[in-house]
Amino acid sequence: MIVVGLAGWGDHDSLYVPGTAAKDKLRAYGSHFSIVELDSSFYAVQPPDRMARYAAETPDGFGFVVKPYQAITGHLRGKSYYDNDDDMYRAFRESLDPVMSAGKLIAALFQYPPWFDCTKDNVRLLRETKKRMEGFPCALEFRHQSWFAPEFREKTLAFMRDEDWIHSVCDEPQAGDGSIPIILEATTPEYTIVRMHGRNVGGWNQNGAPNWREVRYLYDYSEDELLEWKDRISRLASQSAKVGIIFNNNSGGHAAGNAKQLMRMLGLPVYELPVDNPPEQLDLFNL
Repeated sequence: MIVVGLAGWGDHDSLYVPGTAAKDKLRAYGSHFSIVELDSSFYAVQPPDRMARYAAETPDGFGFVVKPYQAITGHLRGKSYYDNDDDMYRAFRESLDPVMSAGKLIAALFQYPPWFDCTKDNVRLLRETKKRMEGFPCALEFRHQSWFAPEFREKTLAFMRDEDWIHSVCDEPQAGDGSIPIILEATTPEYTIVRMHGRNVGGWNQNGAPNWREVRYLYDYSEDELLEWKDRISRLASQSAKVGIIFNNNSGGHAAGNAKQLMRMLGLPVYELPVDNPPEQLDLFNL
C-alpha cells in the first residue's frame, strides 16, 4: 500500500474552501490525504486531549507521523520545558497514547540534526531512545552524511533493522555533510517513510538566516523529478507492506500540488474541491 500526504495541514490553502476555520482544516485535509506529519509536537509536546481530538477528526485508515519535542532529538538551543529526560519522554509517550490507541500512529519520527554524526556515543543514544519508546513505532532520519558513508552504510542499515527503526528515506539537496543521499532500503517489513524536502541546494545550509526554514523548503518538483520517484517507490513497496510519502516543500505552497501530481502518476485516487458552476451565459439567439 502507498499513501501520500503533507507536513502539517494548516498552511495548504489550495485544499480548503475559502474561509475554512483553522479548527476545521484537519477534517477537510482528511478528504484529500490519508497521512500527515505533525510538526507542532516538535515545538511543544501536545496535550493528550488534543491528540485524541486529532484522531477523532480523521477518517478510518488515516495515519499520523509525529515529530518528538526538539529537546529529545538534540535540536533545542534554549531551556527545555522538562527538568529531566524521564519526564520529557513520559510526556511524549502520553501524548502519543490516544493516537496509538485509535490505531492511527504510523510512527514517532526521530529526525536528528546535521551535527548528529556517526559515533559510538550517538549509536548508544539511539539504543537508549528506542528503549524509552518501547511499544511505539519509531522512524529514524539522519541529516549527517557519515551514517551512509561507504564504510558505515551497511552497518547503519543493519543497526536500524536490529533495533526496529522504520527508515525515513529522504529526497533532499546534496549539499555537503548536512545532507544524506537517497538510500532505497526498507529497514522494517511493515512500513517505510519517504520525506520529500525539495532540492534547494543554495538554501539548504543557510540556517543562520532569520528565514532559513522558508528558504530551505522553497522548491517546486518538476514532472521529471517526480517520475524518478515512481520506480523508487515501487522498489520500496516491494520491501515493506506500506510506504508513506510526505511532502515537506511547504514554503512556496508547492507541497499539495506536488503530492497530488505524484498520486496521479502512481494511479492513486485524487480528491479535488468541487468547482462552482459558472454563471449561465445568455443565449442572444434563443430569446
